[in-house]
Amino acid sequence: MSKRSKVHPTYKTKYRFTNWPEYDRALVRCGDLTIWFTPAALRAWTPLPTGQRGGQPRYSDPCIELGLTLKLLLRLPWCSVEGLLRSLVMLAGIDAPTPDHTTLSRRTTGLEL
Repeated sequence: MSKRSKVHPTYKTKYRFTNWPEYDRALVRCGDLTIWFTPAALRAWTPLPTGQRGGQPRYSDPCIELGLTLKLLLRLPWCSVEGLLRSLVMLAGIDAPTPDHTTLSRRTTGLEL
């Protein structure tokens, strides 16, 4: 005699959709990616000179944080994050430099979040 599990019932819940166009639009909206660049974020994209001797940083911490956030959220490798950042800056019509993947990976180790 076999026992029936209370945790895993043998039936499956059936979902029925009555409005397919609305359901289809909802599925499309799940893949929507919207990123806003505020004027303050654009001003902070390129850091101010430190006033110390030696090479000055080309990219600010918020720029590197954006790359790290995109990497973690979308589970992308660093090369893909570099391409995504470049395309976002290009689509926004911003004339700002974007860090390459080696700079992104190197700068995230010393980043204070």
